[in-house]
Amino acid sequence: MIARVAALPREVRQYLLVTGNYWGFTLTDGALRMLVVLYFHQLGYSALEVALLFLFYEFFGVVTNLVGGWLGARLGLNRTMNLGLGLQIVALAMLLVPTAWLAVPWVMAAQALSGIAKDLNKMSAKSAIKSLVPAGDEGHTSLYRWVALLTGSKNALKGVGFFLGGLLLTLIGFQGAILAMALMLVGVLGLSLLRLDADLGRAKAKPKFREILSKSRAINILSAARMFLFGARDVWFVVALPVFLATQFGWDHWRVGGFLALWVIGYGAVQAVAPRITGRTAGRSAAIAWAAALAALPALIALGLQVQGLEWLPHVVLLGGLLLFGAVFAVNSSLHSFLIVRMARSDGVSLDVGFYYMANAMGRLIGTLLSGWLYMTGGLSATLWVSSAMLMATVAISLALPREA
Repeated sequence: MIARVAALPREVRQYLLVTGNYWGFTLTDGALRMLVVLYFHQLGYSALEVALLFLFYEFFGVVTNLVGGWLGARLGLNRTMNLGLGLQIVALAMLLVPTAWLAVPWVMAAQALSGIAKDLNKMSAKSAIKSLVPAGDEGHTSLYRWVALLTGSKNALKGVGFFLGGLLLTLIGFQGAILAMALMLVGVLGLSLLRLDADLGRAKAKPKFREILSKSRAINILSAARMFLFGARDVWFVVALPVFLATQFGWDHWRVGGFLALWVIGYGAVQAVAPRITGRTAGRSAAIAWAAALAALPALIALGLQVQGLEWLPHVVLLGGLLLFGAVFAVNSSLHSFLIVRMARSDGVSLDVGFYYMANAMGRLIGTLLSGWLYMTGGLSATLWVSSAMLMATVAISLALPREA
């Protein structure tokens, strides 16, 4: 097996290393998110307080993608990727303190480090694809497939992480789960330090710090659309849905973690095959059409939840509707991920990708805060109506994309 891997072209070996690194990180990131939501809700934290635990996680994601893209262009994507792994290990270690120390400020600080780590790792992995794709093959063929495979497999692993978080919390408790994940990441970091190319993604001309803001109108428009797209997902997914399943459906940690895991695994699987679904229509028109289709789903789910008289209906409407939402959202996400990698400059790709994922992180931040507040004030239906409105904003913004995109 090792001999076969060694015989592969250098670009393929590096792609496998980047993907494996991203997989290992994503598994722990998904598990940590589920652990924090379920464990602190179990301790009596309100939905808004749980949302606040992720405030710095999302806020520092905004900053990290901007600065991280600049660092990746100057220092190399291998260094930013490995730095992300190291910071995640530190963040996990911070949660190994006695339970009495796990106050909101301490957990928020640990989550801040985890947010920085996640976006360094994600930005590095997505940017690396532009550097590894064969020259002259950046249209609707290999680049789209490579991006979709990386993104889809990552999200499938994140779903496994959700499942793993609920399972580990049930079997070995919060601190046992944290320790197991930290040890796994130490092994991933060691392999990455030994095998990843030193000059991966480093720009030939050292970019200045003021270049962190994109000068491309098309990338600015796509970034704004991405912000609303991911805000529309996280406004119900991050806090409102897990708490609703636990309190209204009476599900335990295992069932909550299991459902969210299956949702994200299915979402990742659809992302990975998105090029087969969309075919060669992977530009502006496809992005608009798929976003419009997605916008209707949260509103329909919210309407279905308001129907009275049938006890089984909320389960069917919510769970079935969210599975459909996940599939359509996955196609939207893959289209956006492909478009940003295709439109990014070749030299210093991480600058454009970092700016784009800054907008992605901003959307998650807005969605996370709204998720807790809206759930407390208006319930799950309120989060779904806001999700639909944000998706309509995505459609409106996408209309301004250049026709050749």
